[in-house]
Amino acid sequence: MKYLLFILLSITISSAQNKNCKYDYEDKTDSTFVKVIPEKLIYERIFGESKEMIHFVLINNNGIPTLNLQFIQTSNDFISANCLDKTSRIVFQLANGKIVSLVSNTEEVCNTLVYNEKDNRNIRILDGYFLFTKNNYEELKNSPINLMRIQFTNGAKDFVIKKEIQSELFNTKFYPENIFIDFLKCIE
Repeated sequence: MKYLLFILLSITISSAQNKNCKYDYEDKTDSTFVKVIPEKLIYERIFGESKEMIHFVLINNNGIPTLNLQFIQTSNDFISANCLDKTSRIVFQLANGKIVSLVSNTEEVCNTLVYNEKDNRNIRILDGYFLFTKNNYEELKNSPINLMRIQFTNGAKDFVIKKEIQSELFNTKFYPENIFIDFLKCIE
């Protein structure tokens, strides 16, 4: 009887933990296995006419957990280019004091410049893919993130990661410091 109760409790906890796992894309065949969760806003900064946003998308591509980073900048002024390559990193400082790095899986790519004539606005968009290691994967599942540094090929930029963002652009709340605690389980 205790064994049956343990099994039922385990199934209930397991299904409750995956309750908030929604997928933009999920495919499982004999040769492929892909899960993609919807993008999450990690950082938003609005200062006058300048805006910066960072979105993360967590992906499981045939058993390899991957992070897609999208860095969007808009301004009426010129925006300098940032580039990623295989030497680029995303470095996180966790609330428990540990530092973890994700390694780039992106060939050389620079953010593209688009000019919006209607708004007289420059827009730069940078997309990159980063891989978890076994050690940092476990650390990220257990501790919130406080700081993030993106190491571009032409320098680095630091971002403070907040517990909660009330997005002015999307009019929605996001909880960026817990993205890995809340959603890494969805791509296992």
